[in-house]
Amino acid sequence: MKNLLGKNKWLQLVGAGALALTLAACGDEDKTDNQTSTDQTEQKADTQESDTRTLTDAMGNEVEVPTNPKRVLASYLEDNLVALGITPVAQWSVKDGASIQGYLKEDLKDVPMIPHDLPFEAVQEYAPDLIIMDSASMVEGGKYEQYSKIAPTYVIGTEVNNDWRDELKRVGEVFGKEAEAQKALEDYDAKAAEAKETIEAEVGNPSVAAVWLVGGKFFVVGENLSSGAVMYGDLGLKIPSVVKEISASATGNWSEISLEKLVELDAEHLFLINSDTTSGSAALSDALWNSVPAVKAGNVYEFSPDESWLYTGTIANEQIIDNILKSIVK
Repeated sequence: MKNLLGKNKWLQLVGAGALALTLAACGDEDKTDNQTSTDQTEQKADTQESDTRTLTDAMGNEVEVPTNPKRVLASYLEDNLVALGITPVAQWSVKDGASIQGYLKEDLKDVPMIPHDLPFEAVQEYAPDLIIMDSASMVEGGKYEQYSKIAPTYVIGTEVNNDWRDELKRVGEVFGKEAEAQKALEDYDAKAAEAKETIEAEVGNPSVAAVWLVGGKFFVVGENLSSGAVMYGDLGLKIPSVVKEISASATGNWSEISLEKLVELDAEHLFLINSDTTSGSAALSDALWNSVPAVKAGNVYEFSPDESWLYTGTIANEQIIDNILKSIVK
């Protein structure tokens, strides 16, 4: 795909050709033609060199990444793209939009949706000039080769849950926006530090937990992942013993927890992400739920799944911090 730099180089070639004709009319045709040919060759080489950069991804693949990609597909990395001022050609969704990254809906309101598992046919329809994959697990079983036939494919990390700061830096490298990525991280760290000071000054260091209700079942966020990393890592809030216990054997961001175990949850404040509002949230009427310490104390703060509690990234985490402050700092 031609970029602006390519167009400028083409205009330079036209100018060089016109100059050659003028000089030829003055009687120095052979010399000018040779020089023009040399200039054109050099300028064409410069243009070709600037069209792509060779980067090595997390899997060790050498990827010819376009210098100025126009149609980027980066499923599960949309938070990073938006933070860097990049609009993807499509955004992931589940069940034709039944589940999306609601907290980014304003930033991605004009961006069409693609199934979260990125079927090859759907990817082809969007004709990306660059595909960025969140983790190696997304390209297992020969998928990397298939995606690479559609467009240059760059894999960000080898883990299912990569460190979000590292992800942002790597996305910044892909687009030559390292400075922008570093600035976003510095701004986030400053926001988190200020929020931590505010919480300590206003309410001390309370214990907190985030619980997700979906399909009549409860899940608790892990100690070091997703919103858990924000609460316990960035803000330094106290980790309940139940959360520590479950996190020790957790295999994902959120782990199922029974109502009986929730009753043991020694959190002073509880953030409830309720995905069951349309079905009545019957589990919240259970006697055991009402026996949970934070529920009995009236310290439950309810959020919809359109908030960012289920996700991670600069934008998601900043929203989580805002919601925590709004909830526990009066």
